[in-house]
Amino acid sequence: MATKKKKRPSPTPKVPLTEGITPASAFDNALVQFNRAAKIIKLTPDQVAVIREPRRIVECKLPVRMDDGSIHAFKGYRVQHNIARGPAKGGVRFHPDVSLDEVKALAFWMTFKCATIGIPMGGGKGGVIVDPTRLSKGELERLSRRYFAEMIELFGPDRDVPAPDVNTNPQVMAWFMDTYSMHHGGDYLPAVVTGKPLEIGGSVGRSSATAQGMVFCVRRAAAHLGLSLSGATVAIQGFGNAGSFAAKLLREQGCKIVAISDVSGAFTHKDGIDPDVAIAHVEKHKTLAGFHRVKGVERLADPMKLLELPVDILIPAALENQITGKNAGRIKAKVVAECANGPCTPEADDILEKKRVFVIPDILCNAGGVAVSYLEWVQNRMGYYWRYQRVLEDLEHMMNTAFDTVLKTALQHDVPLRTAAFIVSIERVARASELRGLYA
Repeated sequence: MATKKKKRPSPTPKVPLTEGITPASAFDNALVQFNRAAKIIKLTPDQVAVIREPRRIVECKLPVRMDDGSIHAFKGYRVQHNIARGPAKGGVRFHPDVSLDEVKALAFWMTFKCATIGIPMGGGKGGVIVDPTRLSKGELERLSRRYFAEMIELFGPDRDVPAPDVNTNPQVMAWFMDTYSMHHGGDYLPAVVTGKPLEIGGSVGRSSATAQGMVFCVRRAAAHLGLSLSGATVAIQGFGNAGSFAAKLLREQGCKIVAISDVSGAFTHKDGIDPDVAIAHVEKHKTLAGFHRVKGVERLADPMKLLELPVDILIPAALENQITGKNAGRIKAKVVAECANGPCTPEADDILEKKRVFVIPDILCNAGGVAVSYLEWVQNRMGYYWRYQRVLEDLEHMMNTAFDTVLKTALQHDVPLRTAAFIVSIERVARASELRGLYA
C-alpha cells in the first residue's frame, strides 16, 4: 500500500485570535496620538487633510513557486504615508499577522519618527502575510524578489527606501537590492535599500542601532529623573534583534536584566540574566524555549505578566498593542522605553500618565534604526564609508538632540513625551508641506 504523503503546513496559516480579545486598530490608535498634538498646535483642516492620511496604498498578489512545484499566492502591501520631507523610509516585515491596518499605522509612525529626529525622509512601510519559518531559503528568496519586482516602480533611492523589519534581515535586503539593480540594467544601486550586509554597502552599527538609540534616550531620561542606571532593573519583552542588543547595551550601562521574553515564553532571574548566555541559547535553539533550564532562571506561567514586573525600566520590543487599558494599571516600571512600534494604546497612555510613568515614545525611542539607515543611505550616495566611531557619534548627537527638543516641548506644553514628539514632528512635516506648496 502506498504511503500517504504528509501535507505540508501552509506558509500563510490562519492564526486564531486569543479568545475574548479584540485587537485595537493600530491606525486608529495612531490617529488618536496625532489628533491630540494637532489640537494643541491648532492645525488647520487643510494641514490635517494633507499630512494625516497615507498618500499611496498598494496591495498585490505575489505568486511564488514552492520547492514541491506548487504555486502559492501571498499577499503583500506597501504604504507610502508622506514624502514632503524626503523619500519614503520604512521596513518590510514578513509575518502571518500582517494587515493593511498595521502597515498603514507603521508608515504613519515612520513619517513622524523621521521628522522627530530631523532626518530628511518621509514615512513608508511594507509587509507580506507569511510565516517565514515555514519557507525554505530558496522559497524565501523567491518571495522576497517577487515582492520587490511587483512594486519596482515604487522604489528608488529618491522615492522609497525599504529596510529590515520583523522577520526580514540583511540577506533579504541583499535580494531586494539585487532585484532592483537587475531591473535597471544590472547596475550596482545600493542606496535603494538600507540594512544591507556590509559587503554590499551596509553601514557599520546598523544591526545594533535601534537598541543603541534607545539606550541614549534611557540615559537622558535617567538623568532627567535622577535615576541611577547602575543596578537599575530591566524587563525586556521581545528578544529579537532590538531586544537582545538592548539587553547587552543596558548591562554595559550597569543595569540588571531580570526578565526577557519571546514567542516561546517569558523568563526571569532575580539576580540578573546574562544576555550573552541568552543570545547563545537563541542562536542554538532559534528561540528562548527551554531557557528555564539555565540555573536560576524561572519561566513565567503567563508571558504577558513580564510587563507587570516591579522593575525600574520596562522595554516593550515586540509588536503593537501590548500595553492597553486592561493591563496599564498594573504596570510598575518607572520608565517605559518603547523599542517596538505602537506598544501602548492611547488608553494605556492616559493610565500611565496618571501613574506618573515616564514613557519614552516609539517615534523617539526606537528611531536609532532609521537614523543609521539614513546614514547608510548617505554613505551609499557618497560611495564613502565611515568608521563605527563616526556612525556612533552621529547617532548619539541625533538622539540626544531629539530627546532634548521633545522634553523641552513636553515641559512647555505640560504634555507627555508622546504628544510632545508629535507636536515637534507634525510642525516639521506641516512646514515642509507648506514650503512645497502642497496646501495650494
